[in-house]
Amino acid sequence: MKPLVVISSYPPRPCGIATFVEEQLEFVRKLLKGRQIHIISHTDGEGENVHPIIDLSRFDWYEPVVKLVKELDPYVVHIQHEYGLYRSVSEMGVDERNEGFLRMLDMLQGYPIVVEPHTVHGRLRESEEWFLRQMLSKTTVCILKCAYQKWRLEWQWQGDKDARRLLRRITIVQHGARSDRRWSDEEVEGFKGEIGLPQLRGKHVVGIVGWIQPNKRWELVLETWKDIHAEITYRTGQQWFLLCAGDMRDPDHLSYYRRIVEMIRELEREGIAIYYKFIPRGLIYYKVMAICDFVLLPTVDETQSGTLARIIALNKPFITTAPLEGLTAQAVESEGGLMFTDRRTFVRRVIRLACDESLRRMLGDNLRRYLEEEVSWEVCARKYVDIYETASRAVREGVEVEYPPAL
Repeated sequence: MKPLVVISSYPPRPCGIATFVEEQLEFVRKLLKGRQIHIISHTDGEGENVHPIIDLSRFDWYEPVVKLVKELDPYVVHIQHEYGLYRSVSEMGVDERNEGFLRMLDMLQGYPIVVEPHTVHGRLRESEEWFLRQMLSKTTVCILKCAYQKWRLEWQWQGDKDARRLLRRITIVQHGARSDRRWSDEEVEGFKGEIGLPQLRGKHVVGIVGWIQPNKRWELVLETWKDIHAEITYRTGQQWFLLCAGDMRDPDHLSYYRRIVEMIRELEREGIAIYYKFIPRGLIYYKVMAICDFVLLPTVDETQSGTLARIIALNKPFITTAPLEGLTAQAVESEGGLMFTDRRTFVRRVIRLACDESLRRMLGDNLRRYLEEEVSWEVCARKYVDIYETASRAVREGVEVEYPPAL
């Protein structure tokens, strides 16, 4: 059988999309029995059937990619897209604005092409709208993560006949989440010692977990935690700690990272917080999050979130920003989290969730149902395989894909 070819970043690169693809393909492989999967990655990708040839120091980085795709002669080409993944800048400092990505799509015409963009804002910038139109015109199927992304486009392009034709190529597959990372209370208590945090045994934990970077807004949590801690300790009579777990990903964020760590150290000296430095990837990512009673996700810019996928996988109640793209969409759909709009409501939400165990239990149960019925990787993998069949058949028969409207 012809192989599936995936074009994407790939581990060990510290990248959310790389981790996403690694998990996605773990489950897709189970359904594509006998069909090889090849990954064409950036030069830091590693693994079986991984071809690390995307070299963005070349303005023509896409040419070796297209050459290899044609040699592999795939059943379907599945391309993960994020603007930064294919951003090439010339020696003169000219940013080609993902035009190389579009040239690659032109050169791959004739193959079933599935593109999965990970950033599609509800209110598009002019450059984003231009790119999406171009990408859709060159794609067999486009996969978005949330229904709101499609219905916003349907509203925005309602008077444009050509654009509305392209919208039929869009389908929705939500960010998958593992269903095999749910442990008993006894196992979770054991993790505290296993990962080096025995001081948290028997304690209640509020977690903020992941990469430390400005858009994650850890400072909001750290600036308010002292007052929050005093209030929830008084109300519950229980011991609560703030677990700040993660590391820096981008060297450009070094000054922010240092400021955040110093803020955590100050809270550590007061005995109300802990900094746990680790690379948020793999099984330990889940174990760190598992020891939290609930998780804070005060991000300021997310159209979808790998952190939230892990929160859902563990059925952990969460608090996140609203209104904010995919985070709000999944908070509403799952009924598993609380949302806030400003500092005052953030503080109130944290206090409420810490002081109401029955609410935490109810939100966790909602997340369990949402995981099992809507977003487990088992459910999502079946959708991907159906999409591959649809795209392959469309190219083979020379017909347009036609998915129904989002609403």
